[in-house]
Amino acid sequence: MHKKGLSHLLEPSFRLYFIFLALFAAASAVMGQYHLALFEGVVVLVLFLYFHRRNSVRKREILSYIENLTDDMDVAAKDTMVNAPLPMVIFRPETEEVIWSNDRFLQISGDRDHLFDRKITDAVPSFDTRWLMEGKTQCPSEVLIGARRFQVFGHLVRTGERKEQDFLATTYWVEVTELSILRDDYYASRPVVILLVMDTYDEIFKGVSDNVKTAMLSDLNRRMSEWTAPTNGIYCRYDRDRYLLICEEQYLSAMLEKKFDILDSVHEVVNPSGIPATLSIGVGRDADSLADLFQYASLALEMAFSRGGDQAVVKNRFNFEFYGGRSKETERHTKVKSRIMASALYELIGDASQVFVMGHTFPDLDCIGPAAGLAAIGRKRGVPVHILRDTTVSPADQMMDELEQLPEYEDVFVTPADAMVMADASSLLVVVDTNRPEQVLSREFLESVNKVAVIDHHRRAASYIEGAALSFHETYSSSASELTTELLQYILEPPELLKLEAEALMAGMVLDSKNFTMRTGSRTFDAAAFLRRSGADTTEVRRFFKTDLNRAIARYEIVKEVKMVREGIAVAALGHPVDRVTAAQAADELLTVQGVDGSFVLFPDADGRIILSGRSLGEPNVQVILEELGGGGNAAVAGAQIPGKSLEEVREALLVSIEKYYAEDGSK
Repeated sequence: MHKKGLSHLLEPSFRLYFIFLALFAAASAVMGQYHLALFEGVVVLVLFLYFHRRNSVRKREILSYIENLTDDMDVAAKDTMVNAPLPMVIFRPETEEVIWSNDRFLQISGDRDHLFDRKITDAVPSFDTRWLMEGKTQCPSEVLIGARRFQVFGHLVRTGERKEQDFLATTYWVEVTELSILRDDYYASRPVVILLVMDTYDEIFKGVSDNVKTAMLSDLNRRMSEWTAPTNGIYCRYDRDRYLLICEEQYLSAMLEKKFDILDSVHEVVNPSGIPATLSIGVGRDADSLADLFQYASLALEMAFSRGGDQAVVKNRFNFEFYGGRSKETERHTKVKSRIMASALYELIGDASQVFVMGHTFPDLDCIGPAAGLAAIGRKRGVPVHILRDTTVSPADQMMDELEQLPEYEDVFVTPADAMVMADASSLLVVVDTNRPEQVLSREFLESVNKVAVIDHHRRAASYIEGAALSFHETYSSSASELTTELLQYILEPPELLKLEAEALMAGMVLDSKNFTMRTGSRTFDAAAFLRRSGADTTEVRRFFKTDLNRAIARYEIVKEVKMVREGIAVAALGHPVDRVTAAQAADELLTVQGVDGSFVLFPDADGRIILSGRSLGEPNVQVILEELGGGGNAAVAGAQIPGKSLEEVREALLVSIEKYYAEDGSK
């Protein structure tokens, strides 16, 4: 059928010419020219017979030529496949069954005989065929065959032989071993800048004799020298508590595998008072220049400090990676930083035309307390202060309603939409109780204001508010209210703070410190004493934490759903929405149960997100666990909001993160 069609295409068409010649002969006969008509008819007949004969001969010659050419092409194609310089293999991608392979592929796969009736993965176990079914023509990763590396190219051909298996995959294997080794050597030799800081230097050497200090420093320097010696890099101490290491990327890989074990090693150096030494490490990698590497390392070190120290942070051109950071944050006894920050904040507020204060979504008492404190600073400085308040229900509504009744708070609370209209180029925005742009009450307003200050006590995540004019970020603090109160002590006298403002700050401290039982230090009680002198009544503060009977019942209904997923860890997964405050209170309630060290409550909200609250007594570190799920917080209190996943999916992810935490911690 194919040959007839091809011959028809090759056959010249003279039919129209013969028709016209026959018409001329007929016209001659009609006009009475019979002799001329007869002569023309004979000529037409002779020409037709001659053409028909020559056309048949020509057709046979063309078809013979085409058949010979096709045979030659088949032979050439077969010869090319058999003797191709590249290894080739043809297989069915659905079953991975090998159809054919040339000798060169047999040589690289180590098979002396054919691969018929075998799978491609039998010959090359590391080969994944899914990329072919996805329509790709190049394997996304190199394929290892012994010590050799190959880049695989291929394509699919539909055969139509079977209904289930109607594809054949033809693949070509290009060896790239030398190129890959050269590339790996290049990346392995890329420089890395590492900054190391002893972040408890003042604490461990305070009141220590010179002999003990010398012995401790000698021990610390020995441990760090032993840790850096295998890198064959440049290592030096450039300040009393700061060190610099420049080495190659290949040695950083070993550090990552061991999760910067130097962090645990320096913990063994303890001063006579029992305070261990801790180290913060900032690593810069994958940059275009040494200057950029140093900048990355500095940013990583700053991130380590803002997360509480005693950890390593690796910064590349795209993101941060975190290692360590499971120990409790150490309280800084010096208030030098607070005094400096108070002076800087006072000047920032004085230079602003107006001040806006914004917390996180679903604001709690530790959002409103700092906002009230900042309103007091603005009142003394003579600068109008506006606190952003959303229309949704929040745990701090009662406090905001009572503040709004004060004459000093007339027109202080505004919606995010009103704030967008009111703000000008000289406005200052102070973000409290969060450092993540995706968690603020209005991200659009955050991005529209030129000058931003941040006051927060949560550990910094990979995403944080960058370019802040002021960042008072201390993770050892119990609450943002405590940090704000420390600033107020250097700006206001106790009588200048309204009684309800002092109680709002006290309520924020009570909330996040769990009635002064969690994450408290001497500075926490110093701040509380200042608020007490300012008129805060602890009895009045407690009324902001009262709940109705229905919420109390709902809290215990949540507790009934708890399951112990491992020793010391309680998880309650609810299939229906509940009040966020009630869920958080239930998580707190679980910590009062004997044998529960950490608790997690998760439930869906009206917007389809899964809300997750985590609480602990400091160990396990719930912030590290929930950070794997995109959440944040601190060691004792953390949370997450996860969109696009079901409750069961989030629960499984939580269990995986918990197991990972204990596996890395070496705990059972």
